Amino acid sequence: MPNFEIAICPVTPYAQNCSLVWDKTSKRGAVIDPGGDVARLLDVIGELGLVIEKIVLTHGHIDHAGGAAELREALQAKSSASGGTGIVPIEGPHIADKFLLDDLAKQGARVGIQGARPVTPDLWLEEGGTLDIAGQTYSILHCPGHTPGSLVFVNAEARLAFVGDVIFRGSVGRTDFPYGDSEALIKAITDKLLPLGDDLTFICGHGEPSTIGEERQSNPFL
Repeated sequence: MPNFEIAICPVTPYAQNCSLVWDKTSKRGAVIDPGGDVARLLDVIGELGLVIEKIVLTHGHIDHAGGAAELREALQAKSSASGGTGIVPIEGPHIADKFLLDDLAKQGARVGIQGARPVTPDLWLEEGGTLDIAGQTYSILHCPGHTPGSLVFVNAEARLAFVGDVIFRGSVGRTDFPYGDSEALIKAITDKLLPLGDDLTFICGHGEPSTIGEERQSNPFL
Protein backbone atom coordinates (compact mmCIF):
# COMPACT_ATOMS: atom_id res chain seq x y z
CA MET A 1 0.00 0.00 0.00
CA PRO A 2 1.14 3.61 -0.59
CA ASN A 3 3.15 5.00 2.29
CA PHE A 4 1.01 7.98 3.32
CA GLU A 5 -1.48 9.05 5.96
CA ILE A 6 -4.40 11.49 6.04
CA ALA A 7 -5.92 13.59 8.81
CA ILE A 8 -9.18 15.43 8.18
CA CYS A 9 -9.63 18.68 10.11
CA PRO A 10 -13.04 20.35 9.80
CA VAL A 11 -12.64 24.14 9.55
CA THR A 12 -14.87 27.23 9.39
CA PRO A 13 -18.54 27.37 10.44
CA TYR A 14 -19.23 25.24 7.36
CA ALA A 15 -17.29 22.26 8.78
CA GLN A 16 -15.24 22.00 5.61
CA ASN A 17 -12.95 18.96 5.44
CA CYS A 18 -9.41 20.33 5.29
CA SER A 19 -7.10 17.38 4.64
CA LEU A 20 -3.52 16.96 5.80
CA VAL A 21 -1.70 14.34 3.72
CA TRP A 22 1.83 13.21 4.50
CA ASP A 23 4.44 10.55 3.79
CA LYS A 24 4.73 8.21 6.79
CA THR A 25 8.51 8.04 6.64
CA SER A 26 9.57 11.60 5.86
CA LYS A 27 6.59 13.37 7.49
CA ARG A 28 6.52 15.68 4.48
CA GLY A 29 3.19 16.49 2.93
CA ALA A 30 0.50 18.94 1.88
CA VAL A 31 -2.61 20.73 3.11
CA ILE A 32 -5.66 20.45 0.88
CA ASP A 33 -8.28 23.22 1.13
CA PRO A 34 -7.33 25.28 4.21
CA GLY A 35 -10.55 27.29 4.41
CA GLY A 36 -9.80 28.91 7.77
CA ASP A 37 -9.05 28.27 11.45
CA VAL A 38 -5.38 28.56 10.55
CA ALA A 39 -4.14 28.62 14.15
CA ARG A 40 -5.78 25.26 14.78
CA LEU A 41 -4.35 23.82 11.57
CA LEU A 42 -0.88 24.96 12.62
CA ASP A 43 -1.36 23.29 15.99
CA VAL A 44 -2.31 20.00 14.33
CA ILE A 45 0.60 20.23 11.91
CA GLY A 46 2.94 20.80 14.87
CA GLU A 47 1.46 17.98 16.95
CA LEU A 48 1.90 15.55 14.06
CA GLY A 49 5.44 16.78 13.40
CA LEU A 50 4.75 17.50 9.73
CA VAL A 51 6.73 19.52 7.22
CA ILE A 52 4.19 21.01 4.81
CA GLU A 53 5.64 21.42 1.33
CA LYS A 54 2.61 22.79 -0.47
CA ILE A 55 -0.99 23.94 -0.19
CA VAL A 56 -3.50 22.55 -2.68
CA LEU A 57 -6.88 24.05 -3.56
CA THR A 58 -9.78 22.21 -5.21
CA HIS A 59 -11.75 25.40 -5.88
CA GLY A 60 -12.10 29.04 -4.91
CA HIS A 61 -14.85 29.16 -2.28
CA ILE A 62 -14.16 30.86 1.05
CA ASP A 63 -14.52 27.68 3.14
CA HIS A 64 -11.89 25.93 1.02
CA ALA A 65 -9.42 28.71 0.23
CA GLY A 66 -10.02 31.43 2.82
CA GLY A 67 -7.03 30.50 5.00
CA ALA A 68 -4.57 29.78 2.20
CA ALA A 69 -2.72 33.12 2.24
CA GLU A 70 -2.39 33.18 6.04
CA LEU A 71 -1.31 29.55 6.22
CA ARG A 72 1.31 30.00 3.51
CA GLU A 73 2.82 32.99 5.31
CA ALA A 74 2.96 31.12 8.63
CA LEU A 75 4.50 28.00 7.10
CA GLN A 76 7.06 29.99 5.13
CA ALA A 77 8.10 31.90 8.23
CA LYS A 78 8.51 28.63 10.14
CA SER A 79 10.51 27.11 7.29
CA SER A 80 12.85 30.11 7.09
CA ALA A 81 13.35 30.13 10.85
CA SER A 82 14.39 26.47 10.82
CA GLY A 83 16.81 26.91 7.93
CA GLY A 84 14.49 25.68 5.18
CA THR A 85 13.77 27.20 1.81
CA GLY A 86 10.94 29.37 3.09
CA ILE A 87 8.90 28.43 0.03
CA VAL A 88 5.45 26.82 0.37
CA PRO A 89 3.65 27.06 -2.98
CA ILE A 90 -0.09 27.09 -3.50
CA GLU A 91 -1.23 24.85 -6.35
CA GLY A 92 -4.68 24.86 -7.91
CA PRO A 93 -7.45 25.27 -8.61
CA HIS A 94 -8.16 25.77 -12.33
CA ILE A 95 -7.69 29.36 -13.50
CA ALA A 96 -11.43 29.60 -14.15
CA ASP A 97 -11.81 30.19 -10.39
CA LYS A 98 -9.48 33.20 -10.35
CA PHE A 99 -12.43 35.58 -9.87
CA LEU A 100 -13.38 33.72 -6.68
CA LEU A 101 -9.86 33.77 -5.22
CA ASP A 102 -9.61 37.49 -6.00
CA ASP A 103 -12.89 37.98 -4.09
CA LEU A 104 -12.07 35.97 -0.94
CA ALA A 105 -12.14 38.96 1.42
CA LYS A 106 -15.60 39.95 0.18
CA GLN A 107 -16.77 36.34 0.32
CA GLY A 108 -15.67 36.23 3.95
CA ALA A 109 -17.41 39.49 4.81
CA ARG A 110 -20.66 38.22 3.33
CA VAL A 111 -20.69 35.05 5.45
CA GLY A 112 -19.02 36.31 8.61
CA ILE A 113 -15.60 34.67 8.18
CA GLN A 114 -12.92 37.11 9.30
CA GLY A 115 -9.38 37.47 8.04
CA ALA A 116 -9.73 35.96 4.57
CA ARG A 117 -7.47 37.54 1.96
CA PRO A 118 -7.25 37.22 -1.81
CA VAL A 119 -4.72 34.67 -2.94
CA THR A 120 -2.95 33.96 -6.22
CA PRO A 121 -1.75 30.38 -6.67
CA ASP A 122 1.83 29.76 -7.68
CA LEU A 123 0.53 27.19 -10.13
CA TRP A 124 -2.88 26.91 -11.79
CA LEU A 125 -3.77 23.29 -12.52
CA GLU A 126 -5.43 21.79 -15.58
CA GLU A 127 -6.98 18.49 -16.57
CA GLY A 128 -4.46 16.14 -18.10
CA GLY A 129 -1.74 17.20 -15.72
CA THR A 130 -0.55 15.52 -12.55
CA LEU A 131 -0.06 16.68 -8.99
CA ASP A 132 2.41 15.40 -6.40
CA ILE A 133 1.02 15.13 -2.86
CA ALA A 134 3.25 13.54 -0.22
CA GLY A 135 5.22 11.64 -2.84
CA GLN A 136 2.11 10.25 -4.52
CA THR A 137 0.99 11.10 -8.05
CA TYR A 138 -2.57 12.32 -8.57
CA SER A 139 -4.21 12.87 -11.93
CA ILE A 140 -6.18 16.09 -12.33
CA LEU A 141 -9.79 16.21 -13.51
CA HIS A 142 -11.59 19.47 -14.28
CA CYS A 143 -15.17 19.08 -13.00
CA PRO A 144 -16.99 22.42 -13.37
CA GLY A 145 -20.53 23.13 -12.23
CA HIS A 146 -20.21 23.92 -8.53
CA THR A 147 -17.61 26.49 -9.56
CA PRO A 148 -16.13 26.99 -13.04
CA GLY A 149 -12.68 25.87 -11.88
CA SER A 150 -13.45 22.94 -9.56
CA LEU A 151 -10.86 20.17 -9.70
CA VAL A 152 -10.72 16.55 -8.54
CA PHE A 153 -7.42 14.83 -7.68
CA VAL A 154 -7.24 11.06 -8.25
CA ASN A 155 -4.64 8.60 -6.94
CA ALA A 156 -5.34 5.54 -9.07
CA GLU A 157 -2.87 3.33 -7.20
CA ALA A 158 -4.35 4.07 -3.77
CA ARG A 159 -7.93 4.07 -5.13
CA LEU A 160 -8.48 7.49 -3.55
CA ALA A 161 -9.69 10.89 -4.70
CA PHE A 162 -10.10 14.35 -3.22
CA VAL A 163 -13.23 15.77 -4.82
CA GLY A 164 -13.83 19.11 -3.13
CA ASP A 165 -17.51 20.00 -3.42
CA VAL A 166 -18.16 18.17 -6.69
CA ILE A 167 -19.86 15.17 -5.08
CA PHE A 168 -20.78 14.16 -1.52
CA ARG A 169 -22.17 11.12 0.22
CA GLY A 170 -25.77 11.21 -1.00
CA SER A 171 -25.54 14.58 -2.69
CA VAL A 172 -23.66 16.80 -5.14
CA GLY A 173 -22.29 20.33 -5.05
CA ARG A 174 -24.55 23.36 -4.99
CA THR A 175 -25.15 25.06 -8.32
CA ASP A 176 -27.46 27.89 -7.19
CA PHE A 177 -24.76 30.51 -7.68
CA PRO A 178 -24.79 32.92 -10.64
CA TYR A 179 -21.91 30.92 -12.10
CA GLY A 180 -23.28 27.49 -11.15
CA ASP A 181 -24.19 24.94 -13.81
CA SER A 182 -26.07 21.83 -12.70
CA GLU A 183 -25.96 20.23 -16.14
CA ALA A 184 -22.18 20.63 -16.34
CA LEU A 185 -21.78 19.25 -12.81
CA ILE A 186 -23.79 16.09 -13.44
CA LYS A 187 -22.03 15.56 -16.76
CA ALA A 188 -18.62 15.85 -15.08
CA ILE A 189 -19.62 13.34 -12.39
CA THR A 190 -21.13 10.95 -14.90
CA ASP A 191 -18.42 11.18 -17.54
CA LYS A 192 -15.32 11.58 -15.37
CA LEU A 193 -15.92 10.27 -11.85
CA LEU A 194 -18.22 7.27 -12.22
CA PRO A 195 -15.85 5.56 -14.70
CA LEU A 196 -13.08 5.64 -12.06
CA GLY A 197 -14.51 2.44 -10.56
CA ASP A 198 -16.84 1.45 -7.73
CA ASP A 199 -13.98 0.67 -5.34
CA LEU A 200 -12.55 4.19 -5.42
CA THR A 201 -12.97 6.06 -2.12
CA PHE A 202 -13.36 9.81 -2.18
CA ILE A 203 -12.87 12.48 0.46
CA CYS A 204 -15.33 15.29 -0.09
CA GLY A 205 -15.45 18.88 1.08
CA HIS A 206 -18.11 18.26 3.71
CA GLY A 207 -19.38 15.18 5.51
CA GLU A 208 -18.19 11.59 5.49
CA PRO A 209 -16.14 9.96 2.73
CA SER A 210 -17.88 7.61 0.33
CA THR A 211 -17.13 5.41 -2.67
CA ILE A 212 -18.05 5.69 -6.31
CA GLY A 213 -19.98 2.44 -5.99
CA GLU A 214 -22.10 3.68 -3.10
CA GLU A 215 -22.99 6.86 -4.94
CA ARG A 216 -23.70 5.07 -8.20
CA GLN A 217 -26.29 2.97 -6.39
CA SER A 218 -27.87 5.41 -3.96
CA ASN A 219 -27.12 9.05 -4.79
CA PRO A 220 -30.49 10.58 -5.77
CA PHE A 221 -28.83 13.17 -8.02
CA LEU A 222 -27.20 10.58 -10.29
